[in-house]
Amino acid sequence: MNEEQRSILLQSSSRFPPPKGTKLSYGTAGFRADASILQSTVFRIGILAALRSLKTGGAVIGLMITASHNKVSDNGIKVADPSGGMLTQDWEPFADSIANAPDPESLVKLITDFAKKENIPLDGAKAAATVLLGRDTRPSGESLLEAANKGICCVVGAVAIDMGIVTTPELHWMVRARNKGLKATELHYFDQLSTSFRCLIDLIPEKSRDNHHPIGKLVVDCSNGVGGEKLQVLKEKLNAFLHLEIRNSGNSGILNEGVGADYVQKEKVAPQGFFGHSDVGISECFRCASLDGDADRFVYFTLTSNGDNKINLVDGDKILSLFALFIKQQLSILNEDVGVGVVQTAYANGASTKYLNDLGLKVVFTPTGVKYLHGKAEEYDIGIYFEANGHGTVLFSDHLLSWLDGIKNEPCSGLEKQNAAKRLLAVANLMNQAVGDALSGLLLVEAILQHMGWSVDKWNELYHDLPSRQLKVKVADRSAVVTTNAETSVEKPPGLQEAITALTAKYPQGRCFVRPSGTEDVVRVYAEAKTQEEADELADSVAKIVQQFLG
Repeated sequence: MNEEQRSILLQSSSRFPPPKGTKLSYGTAGFRADASILQSTVFRIGILAALRSLKTGGAVIGLMITASHNKVSDNGIKVADPSGGMLTQDWEPFADSIANAPDPESLVKLITDFAKKENIPLDGAKAAATVLLGRDTRPSGESLLEAANKGICCVVGAVAIDMGIVTTPELHWMVRARNKGLKATELHYFDQLSTSFRCLIDLIPEKSRDNHHPIGKLVVDCSNGVGGEKLQVLKEKLNAFLHLEIRNSGNSGILNEGVGADYVQKEKVAPQGFFGHSDVGISECFRCASLDGDADRFVYFTLTSNGDNKINLVDGDKILSLFALFIKQQLSILNEDVGVGVVQTAYANGASTKYLNDLGLKVVFTPTGVKYLHGKAEEYDIGIYFEANGHGTVLFSDHLLSWLDGIKNEPCSGLEKQNAAKRLLAVANLMNQAVGDALSGLLLVEAILQHMGWSVDKWNELYHDLPSRQLKVKVADRSAVVTTNAETSVEKPPGLQEAITALTAKYPQGRCFVRPSGTEDVVRVYAEAKTQEEADELADSVAKIVQQFLG
């Protein structure tokens, strides 16, 4: 590092002192905390993003200012790598170390040592680095984005480009597109989604259209977040194809308070702005969906007709199952052996896994966390992953896309096969290939429901969830529990897994696992059984066993 670069870093970082008594850690969600203590962290991650761009030969990197489904007073920052995916895990320790460096001198030493180890040029040479910046609608976002901008510009040769208020998946999509040499504005994002959706609708067979009942209106809870204004753009583009009503758009109401996919999925109740609307309760005419605060996850639901705010939830497991069924149908038409992998975590309901296995699909499990799911899905020609919370996507290999393109353009393939190839290509264009995307996922659900002529209730009948229960057990040291086999089996302490297995065997269709939390000193317990009472009993019994082993 030359003296000019060192001087710039020292002077600029002195304006962003770290909060005292706070230690932050970079995880799947990046850094998240109360917005009032994040200025220093965001500034420093701006530096990291510029270094990452230099390390990757000037590739575009993304920085998103968001705390997703957290309360409005929180905020956060996460890094998008050149692929559009999350920051490589190899750089997470560096993110932690610079975020928690106590003073400018310590920070600059960390940067100097890391740049030397990674062969990153900080010698004043004409190296170029580009970072795209985005933020959600939180009031704290503007000042935090400015702090990130200053961090980026501390690195000589680095340029920050403000993409404005965007959804998290939009920013990841833009990073991926820019690095592929494609047009990557918000307009191009919406054009790609709307064109792909219209293609899927146009490819619905005429005989199927004649036999289908009207599908009715989709009413979407946008969590009073950024998804509201973005979904309005799609509504205007797709008005002739989709009857859409937007609620909790952010014009009034508080972000993520009693609204949003996280609230609906966990509480299994209707969000604010729905209960009390008598029209929504008519399941034959309406279906409902809920996005989270930064529009990277979504769930569907219908309201029950008994006058309260209870719902029939259609979660990420059911979304995955619908996508897998549709894709399998198209591959059956093509009559070709394509490597399809369905990726779940241990938290996926056992009934969903059985349904997917019965379809003849390969189901594999990974540890909890999108970085594990996405990485595994990339190993297949078509990789489908979703968590129960509604975060997931469908990935297509370049090899498969080339093959499908050939089928589409080959008349001797036959019209039916050509159309199946066109549908799969449209799915690949519609579904965000970088991260889970609530807007693209929502449109694929709607296209498939129209293709099938299904209501949400019929979709929900694909299988019936096994009753489940989740508990947290406070422990002195969560690291004492070590798991294996995608967190489904305990390796340490010795004897704990045997005790869990013996308890689980007492319950029909019983399944139970424990895993240490990634953020707090608790061990999480998940149990399934044939009845809710048995699931509760199994979870309670295993929780007691965990306490006995860990004290």
